[in-house]
Amino acid sequence: MSRTRRLRGEVLALLEDKGTANTVEIFDHLNDRFRWGATMNQVGNIMAKDSRFSKVGHVRGPFRGSVYTVCVWGLSQKETTLVIS
Repeated sequence: MSRTRRLRGEVLALLEDKGTANTVEIFDHLNDRFRWGATMNQVGNIMAKDSRFSKVGHVRGPFRGSVYTVCVWGLSQKETTLVIS
């Protein structure tokens, strides 16, 4: 977890601001924000294995020139109540 601490923190800040974002948006944000960026596998593992994030749904659309189904992510209920309080 220590290798991706900054990435996780940045994803948390992004989701606090936007509410929800799909995997491609998170990937693009991390690669614009940090010099070293992240791979798509890293982004998927960060989102799936951190309990602060939860999968909200799926979106099918054109990403990177092809049609893909990507996950939409948001903050988990536990994290949302902490942010509001």
